[in-house]
Amino acid sequence: MKIFYGVQGTGNGHITRARVMAKELFAAGFDVDFQFTGRPSDQFFDMQVFNGYQHKEGLTFNTDKGQVNYIKSVLQAKPITFVKDVKGLDLSAYDLVISDFEPVTAWAGKTKKVKVLGIGHQYAFGHDIPRTGYDPLADLVIKNFAPVSTGVGLHWHHFGQPILPPIIDTPDFPKSTVKNKIVVYLPFEIQHEVIRHLCPFKNFQFHVYSPVPVESKYEHITCYPLSREGFQKDLYDSTGIISNAGFELASEALQLGKKILAKPLSSQMEQISNAAALNQLGYGHTMNKIQPDSIEEWLHHKHAVRITYPNIAKVIVDWMKEGMPAIDTEFTEQVWEGVDVLQIDV
Repeated sequence: MKIFYGVQGTGNGHITRARVMAKELFAAGFDVDFQFTGRPSDQFFDMQVFNGYQHKEGLTFNTDKGQVNYIKSVLQAKPITFVKDVKGLDLSAYDLVISDFEPVTAWAGKTKKVKVLGIGHQYAFGHDIPRTGYDPLADLVIKNFAPVSTGVGLHWHHFGQPILPPIIDTPDFPKSTVKNKIVVYLPFEIQHEVIRHLCPFKNFQFHVYSPVPVESKYEHITCYPLSREGFQKDLYDSTGIISNAGFELASEALQLGKKILAKPLSSQMEQISNAAALNQLGYGHTMNKIQPDSIEEWLHHKHAVRITYPNIAKVIVDWMKEGMPAIDTEFTEQVWEGVDVLQIDV
């Protein structure tokens, strides 16, 4: 089977999920061509697993000081380029088209009447799951940004809906961790402000990752550029993570048993809803803005949740090989039986 797979590259979560899917698809013998959009081509890193890929500009969201600005997002869009990329994408040679919330691929399939399979967290919002921070414009965006024929939604819990657990690729649970080691990933915030809020807590070691690292004058705060290998190494033996409320990173942290402090992007319905789900499930702590009181309370919290998820990428690939029958609650219930949730001390 020959597959065209489009991936939204604005954040790293979609790319992380695509890396796991790529391994399973190639292992199953599928011929896959990948396309990435949402950021400049020179800002992608650690992409070897895809065996080459196409790049288009696509669409992305403008963020400023930790908040999504939908007006600026519209103004910075290049509709002529987008339409040209959609019209120019030839899907005739492919047996299956997949979109992980990638708009060029999704709209090319829609306009050319080609069936598109959506795989990702955003497609879970087509079901009755925790939602808050409702914004009619945001709701319109999430429904129409990357429309697909069939969506496979992913979430940390099924909520009684036909959705699947996260697609993640993490090593075995660490046998030991470095006490008071905290990973920080708040790429949409002002990094100097992040450091200023962390500096009072000298009994903790903060490893701060960001697209453009800044200088830290504090011995207990170290700043790094984005690196998949370096980030995973630090996350593996850390005690916890402070991050925005992106889905994929929180999934990895849950699998590794890390305590979570999530600050959702303001005006971003998906992240606000993710934060609400973390609270509802008891899987993490949240804060609406970065403030020392919230950080201090969380730093001294001694409990976390460790969740063992099955290999969902393989589950989906096997389902594709079987002809992609309708995903019903019976199918998803069998998958969720392999999920184990454990409360642990950290």
